[in-house]
Amino acid sequence: MLRYNLGMGLILASASPRRSELLRKARMVFRVEPAHVPEVHTAGEDPKQYAQRLARDKARAVAAKYPNDFVIGADTIVVADAHVLEKPADEADAARMIRMLSGHTHEVTTGVCLCGPNVEIVETETTRVTVAEISDEEIADYIHTGEPMDKAGAYGIQGMFSRWVTGIEGDYFNVVGLPIARVYRMMRRAGVL
Repeated sequence: MLRYNLGMGLILASASPRRSELLRKARMVFRVEPAHVPEVHTAGEDPKQYAQRLARDKARAVAAKYPNDFVIGADTIVVADAHVLEKPADEADAARMIRMLSGHTHEVTTGVCLCGPNVEIVETETTRVTVAEISDEEIADYIHTGEPMDKAGAYGIQGMFSRWVTGIEGDYFNVVGLPIARVYRMMRRAGVL
């Protein structure tokens, strides 16, 4: 397990089971304290800046309650044809998103913020993902599994959707929900480790 400097704790400001799993697999000791901040994309806001802003807002919200700990905030978005695809509102929205991804390459960007005593680092990681053509029948079957409903862009690369991923350029774990190598480097740079 990783040891943190100054006897401080590490908090993940997210309820995402995927982010928790990634941190656990990286042998990080942390606790979960979900942040409850509005996730509203402002018209004209650059997608990377949007992901950074949400990550910062989440980390700051939790850090305000625990000023002696380090907090990781993150937000993942999918961008296809200059459209930000967040979590689908319903099954029809999920189908619309998956049709946008079908047969194309899109970007997955995660904003990450590390907040702690006298520290605030905000960065992004972007990964390009190429998806094969997906038939309407396959889209309906996938949506029926329920898998896309709580994920940005209406898919989880680590699940059934993997059968349609034909290429990835960048950090796979970023697409899952947290770029672990970047988080580790941020923690080293901040003196957390």
